[in-house]
Amino acid sequence: MAVTTPGKDQRRKQATIRIVIMACILICVNVLASYFHTGLDLTKEKRFSLSSSTKDMLRNMKEVAVVDVYLKSENKFPAYLQRMQESVRERLTSFKDIAGNKIIFRFIDPFEGKNDEEKKAVAHDLSNKGIRYFELTQTGDAAYSMQVFFPYALVQYNGKEMPVMLLEDPPGKSAAEKINYAEALLEYKFANAINQLERPARPRVAYLMGNGEDLGIRTYDMLASLPRYYDLDTVDLMHTVHIPLAYDAIIINQPRVTFTGPEKLKIDQYIMHGGHILWNVSPLDASIDSLDAHPPQIMAMEYGLDLDDLLFKYGVRINNDLVEDMQNLQLPRILNGGPAEMHDWIFFPKLNPTSEHPIVRNMDFIFGKFTSSIDTLLNVGVKKTVLLQTSKYSRVATAPVRVSLSVMNFPMDKENFNKPYRPVAVLLEGKFTSAYKNRLAPEYLHVLDSIGEPFKPVSDSATSMIVSSVGDLFGNDYSTAKGILQMGYYKYDGQFYANKMFLLNSLQYLTDRSGILEAHSKQVKLRLLDEGRAKDEKTQWQVINVAVPIALVLVFASGYFFFRQRRYEVKPADASLQKPKTLS
Repeated sequence: MAVTTPGKDQRRKQATIRIVIMACILICVNVLASYFHTGLDLTKEKRFSLSSSTKDMLRNMKEVAVVDVYLKSENKFPAYLQRMQESVRERLTSFKDIAGNKIIFRFIDPFEGKNDEEKKAVAHDLSNKGIRYFELTQTGDAAYSMQVFFPYALVQYNGKEMPVMLLEDPPGKSAAEKINYAEALLEYKFANAINQLERPARPRVAYLMGNGEDLGIRTYDMLASLPRYYDLDTVDLMHTVHIPLAYDAIIINQPRVTFTGPEKLKIDQYIMHGGHILWNVSPLDASIDSLDAHPPQIMAMEYGLDLDDLLFKYGVRINNDLVEDMQNLQLPRILNGGPAEMHDWIFFPKLNPTSEHPIVRNMDFIFGKFTSSIDTLLNVGVKKTVLLQTSKYSRVATAPVRVSLSVMNFPMDKENFNKPYRPVAVLLEGKFTSAYKNRLAPEYLHVLDSIGEPFKPVSDSATSMIVSSVGDLFGNDYSTAKGILQMGYYKYDGQFYANKMFLLNSLQYLTDRSGILEAHSKQVKLRLLDEGRAKDEKTQWQVINVAVPIALVLVFASGYFFFRQRRYEVKPADASLQKPKTLS
């Protein structure tokens, strides 16, 4: 009868202990993973990492933010909406990793368990909060269905709430690009909502009037969009003693009437007291509507705004010229009674933001109409960042400039467009010196002191301004058929441009120094397969992805058994000692 050796029993016992220990480790790892969420972001654009400003905001949250995500339905969503659901969950989970219990989120189907009448009431209540429903149509093999869903989240924080739209519909992008674009904006949208709700009051912005600025149908979309984010007022510069410092920023948009000395002093002192300004100044009088006359040409002349000394002191000069750019929009033109044809119009530059600054990083094209160039000047203590510039093939024409539709008749030669990358929008940051320093009479300074408005020759703290010379940058068009059009929509090619985003980003940068805007410029690249290579190398990659892993497992298993056998095999010299004993 064979007798079991003590060594064999010991090995069995050790194997059993290893299995038990391994099982315990796996259970513990899974339990810990349910409480702690972490990962290693190896993507080039750091798509799964939060920006430093977002992390700082989450760490300093004083109250609990509750996020209700309505992107849920009792019916199964198509793949792209399922992907969006998972992206929202991952992003909010990453927020929770930083903020801990200060972030609570839940996915809610607002129609769950409701009858038709109750669903109507729910949709009405959500609509009052700025949350609209969308209709999703699906066509099967023999069926057609329509599903209602809400691509929104509601952020509740600090006793207030704000809706967040999760899906974007940028024009000219494929379905995959739209989802990619929406995913890239999730961090910014949720962080911005919490940041806005945390502020005790909304920023105040003033739209300056009194010097021929647009205020009507051409600026309707701008003046209707800004109140969603700011308390917006209009201030008549002529009839106010000073610009109230309660305004976080002011907008000076395409003035057409000369500024007087007292008006410029009011602007100057607002800056010296720490105010922020968004300038959009086109110094030449040029309008496409004037080309309807016969012959179809105009002379672009100076408005004579008299702002040169002010802007010069701050560090820029808007030149009295017009930019001509080969990267441009087109105008329709009828020749010889035939159908309208689109032709390049060099006076309407199409600007491609290339700066890495958060205001314009990853931004789409911006279009401008009659635009002037900007020179930056030496100004110690003021940092200058070019936000927008012309293309490589551009040039400038000094005023007075003859603008005629006949320019369309001539081919464009790159050699003639030899003034590349002319700045047309510049950010200035730092401590500014007053343009009226050592220029005011003592008697006038005494008057300012007597009314409680002492003159400041230098700004107390660092401030900022954005100076743009892009014509009609913040304007909107209109048509008799469609009515008022959105800012950035060009009716002749049916495309949307990023003019409104530039406006909103600029004002947010000027009024909010939290740095949340950094998250808005995050870009998630869509890496598509090369269809040609995928077809030609199909078999090769199938073998690599199917056969190679199996081969690696077999090699590993063979090596494991080989070394295990070598480890426990009986050596010839000790064979006599390892013979099992038998009983007769």
